[in-house]
Amino acid sequence: MKALDKIDKKLLTLLQEDAKQSTKELALKVGLSASPTFERIKRLEQSGLIKSYVAICDNKKLGKPLEAFCQVSLQEHSEDLIKRFQQKISQLPAVSACYHVSGNHDYLLKLQVKDMETYQAFIVKQLSKIPNVSNVHSLFVMGTIKEDTAISLSDD
Repeated sequence: MKALDKIDKKLLTLLQEDAKQSTKELALKVGLSASPTFERIKRLEQSGLIKSYVAICDNKKLGKPLEAFCQVSLQEHSEDLIKRFQQKISQLPAVSACYHVSGNHDYLLKLQVKDMETYQAFIVKQLSKIPNVSNVHSLFVMGTIKEDTAISLSDD
């Protein structure tokens, strides 16, 4: 993959801000005509730099205002048990993100649920039933200060 130039970076920044912009709008903003702008976007998609286009929904308006992070520890760390845990977690709709992390815990899960009762049911009826889970430590979001989906393309 060739290095990103200033126009590629500008396109990626603009698309991260609003992916619904037309090619014509983007072309005006980067100083190219529509055709080369379209070709650049296609190249960025084909290279995998642009993974997908999504709508970011408001969890509160969707009736899932309780956000929580669960730090999960496993009893054992064999390849088979890790794969089974990851497979089970991937199937749980309440889990919007799962990260394999270093430190005192093995995984960090992000959840959005209706209320504390729903959260408790998730822990008791789903997470605790996954084999090899030994410890769960929960953190509840009291307020969001910053939540960007965009990746900064500045050099700093």
